[in-house]
Amino acid sequence: MPRERFPMGSGRMLLLVLLISANALTGAHALDINGVNAAELPSRPAQVKMGVNAAVVKAQVLLDRAHFSPGEIDGRFEENTRKALVTFEDAHGLSPDGKLSPQAWSELIATSEDPILKQYTIADSDVKGPFLKKLPSKMEAMSHLERLGYTSARQEIAEKFHMSQGLLKTLNPGKSFDKSGETIVVANVANDPPDRKAARIEVDKAKRELRVYAEDGNLIFAAPATIGSAEKPAPSGTLKVTSITHNPTYRYNPAYQFNEVKTKRPFTIRPGPNNPVGVVWIGLSEKGYGIHGTPEPSKVSKDASHGCVRLTNWDALKLAAIVKRGTLVAFLDPGQNQAEN
Repeated sequence: MPRERFPMGSGRMLLLVLLISANALTGAHALDINGVNAAELPSRPAQVKMGVNAAVVKAQVLLDRAHFSPGEIDGRFEENTRKALVTFEDAHGLSPDGKLSPQAWSELIATSEDPILKQYTIADSDVKGPFLKKLPSKMEAMSHLERLGYTSARQEIAEKFHMSQGLLKTLNPGKSFDKSGETIVVANVANDPPDRKAARIEVDKAKRELRVYAEDGNLIFAAPATIGSAEKPAPSGTLKVTSITHNPTYRYNPAYQFNEVKTKRPFTIRPGPNNPVGVVWIGLSEKGYGIHGTPEPSKVSKDASHGCVRLTNWDALKLAAIVKRGTLVAFLDPGQNQAEN
């Protein structure tokens, strides 16, 4: 007696039907180039808060392009993305509630027509290194290295496109990122800085955010920031930019008395993206304080600093391109709404 043939077991068929139905109800999109580029706002707002989401990737890339940085693009609707959205909403006359509402979504979509994700061919420069075999956890050990380069091509490529290494891997299953000529999918971000120069910078300690204003008072750039710590608080009042140094050398002064540094002697850490102050240092008029990059973009605004203002490397580079010596930097303490001109 012949057996009935089915393309798959009834259990698998039911699971497939349920998944298709769920995606149709929630507006979920696959985490691939087509799914993210076509992503729409889910019908239920709670869906954007569930893990890595195509619509969130889209929102993060659009915020990044509009110079309302969400920090590291990771597809998760968390603190830095909410912060960027609040500032974007406020600047566009919307209720600044940090919710990805239909109104906020429409404003974001209207900012750019370019695809959210794009294909990128890994270049020789992406894979030539030299790469660090291991990044030391202690600053003293870093002082023995010739250069604080990337630890891998994947780290270098992720930073180039403002992405988390996790999202880069998710979008490119099976890719190793260390082969020149390989085609991968990346975030289609804008590395160009705002087209207007900074007249004033606000460092908001309570919101853990840096905001930049043009001469006419309009907001031209915002980014999440790590701002001081209980051990070494950030300064108060208004300072000035005194220097801008790309690929800085980090010099440790024992007078800083960092808890994690045991030596009593000064030492120097050579330049590179994994240098403790990243790829750019913007010196301020109070000795020992500055605005700088970081080798750990995922921790920006989520941990503490040694008194300075820490941004992602790409946000620090954008800021360095629009400031000059003498630019005012106002540190806002909790309770202050806006710095005085």
